[in-house]
Amino acid sequence: MPGSNERALEKARTLPADALILDLEDAVSPDMKAAARAQVAEAVKSGSYGSRELIIRINALDTEWGHDDLEAAIEAGPDAILVPKPNRAADLDAVARKVEMAGKSIPLWAMMETPLGLLNIQEIAGCAAHSHAPLTAFVMGTNDLAKETRARFVPGRAPMMPWLVTSILAARAYGLDIIDGVYNDFRDTDGFMAECQQARDLGMDGKTLIHPAQVAGANEAFAPSEAEVSQARKIIAAFELPENKGKGAISLDGRMVELLHAEMAGRTVALSDAIEAREGE
Repeated sequence: MPGSNERALEKARTLPADALILDLEDAVSPDMKAAARAQVAEAVKSGSYGSRELIIRINALDTEWGHDDLEAAIEAGPDAILVPKPNRAADLDAVARKVEMAGKSIPLWAMMETPLGLLNIQEIAGCAAHSHAPLTAFVMGTNDLAKETRARFVPGRAPMMPWLVTSILAARAYGLDIIDGVYNDFRDTDGFMAECQQARDLGMDGKTLIHPAQVAGANEAFAPSEAEVSQARKIIAAFELPENKGKGAISLDGRMVELLHAEMAGRTVALSDAIEAREGE
């Protein structure tokens, strides 16, 4: 949500989204940076967004607005601070030091959107070890990556697949969540849903959106289906039977099911329960 758009920030209070990225960077013109910063800080402090996670995307520290953005974000205390265009771990280290010096604990998200950042992605992912400002999520900046690499946007995203898969591997290796980039044509519902399904099949946790009309589709694509939840509960129940306690693999409905499938089923059920709780608010 553009931090300079008061109407957008107001509407965000009603959207069925899991998280809101309140933007001070690309979506805000230079002449509106200071006003957006104050407006976003006030919005975060208001406590009026329910259980939605609030993330502030600051300008990079090497810009004229970055340090003021970071100070305001730290003082406001969002659920996370989104750092744009990190090229090396040092870019996140600098933000983490500021958070620690302020005596706060605020997680960081990293916007993976530069070729150098992708080349250094394992080093960047290691910032999950920061004590006061641990890196907890990657957000894929596919528009910027396309701009920097000259890759074309094509159905199926073949030119981007190496970046996406490498980023997923780095995220999982260091215990991070990873959120797919935006789909620019918000009127193309079929194309959007196909890209959401691709992202889910690859293992991503969600998708960043540029229009409220995309929220329902993303929620549908990344939520487990009733059949998936039912099967997950069945697997969990089977492993909890007295005769299966301690087993690493069992037979269920004519196929071999391993303990790792029970762990996967546990995540599916937890996700379903979280969605149900959110819908009941």
